[in-house]
Amino acid sequence: MPLSSPVTAYRVPDRNLALELVRVTEAAAIESFHWIGRGKKNEADNAAVEGMRRAFDTVGISGTVVIGEGEMDEAPMLYIGEKVGSGGQKMDIAVDPLEGTNLTAKNLPNAITVVALAEEGKFLHAPDIYMDKIAIGPDYPEGIIDIDNSIETNLRNLAKAKKVDVSEIILSTLDRDRHEEIIAKAHEIGARVKLLSDGDVAGIIATCIPNSNVDIFIGSGGAPEGVLAAAALRCFDGQMQGRLLFENQSQIDRAKTMSKEDPQRKLFLNDMASGDVFFSATGVTSGDILQGVKWRGKHVWTNSLVTRSRSKTVRFFNVRHDLLVQPLSARV
Repeated sequence: MPLSSPVTAYRVPDRNLALELVRVTEAAAIESFHWIGRGKKNEADNAAVEGMRRAFDTVGISGTVVIGEGEMDEAPMLYIGEKVGSGGQKMDIAVDPLEGTNLTAKNLPNAITVVALAEEGKFLHAPDIYMDKIAIGPDYPEGIIDIDNSIETNLRNLAKAKKVDVSEIILSTLDRDRHEEIIAKAHEIGARVKLLSDGDVAGIIATCIPNSNVDIFIGSGGAPEGVLAAAALRCFDGQMQGRLLFENQSQIDRAKTMSKEDPQRKLFLNDMASGDVFFSATGVTSGDILQGVKWRGKHVWTNSLVTRSRSKTVRFFNVRHDLLVQPLSARV
């Protein structure tokens, strides 16, 4: 194929963009490292935000944050509507600079830094409310899970698709009082349950990682985190459904200002993240999908994954950063 072909000219910048995205999540994870186990979740989050924001300044996009740290009056950086990037293609950005602030503060597993990019207008503009979620990994027939089915039906259908007894199915959910019925129903039919103290983005991605020993995620968590998880599952070719959970009419009215669609409808993957999606995550503390940041002397090690919905290729990066060659304040 000639070097001047349209396909070659299109793909090379895209591949570079994927690598730039890894540097963004790496920067946030490295900045968070100093707050692991120190009991200060807000300081850890602020450090991640600052690292991520600085890294975005070097990325060749014209990005708009659509899933971020909150509204402009709630967050000094990476707020919804903030413009980031050094210029280029218009992209929408979903971020969780530190998913698992409590996990970081307490030095518990599965804290990660997360970024997803999509073409302009391709992410659900989700209000900061709860979302019901159900997700499984790739290689299953469409339709074996449904958010409107009972817990028992979803677990039995998944066991049948895997050709195993339901006792071999592991359901993951956040350890919250609101999930008592989910846990009880799973135990009642013999399934096993893995409880997460925090971090449902990592919990949902784990359904796509073979050695995580998680088969299905069911439960409610933040709607912004639901969009980030959907972006990841688009790239992994998993399955996910969601539904926004409203507490009052004012929340419904606000959601209507963000989308012309019925805010109470069942959401499929493409409703939450469509088009060509890039996703990157870097471990802060070691967990089911990624190893945490390690720091010794002048060297820092990070473990990240980056993937893209167009190719479905998942790349894991183990990177050693030399801080004498490139100091932390300049390493992006």
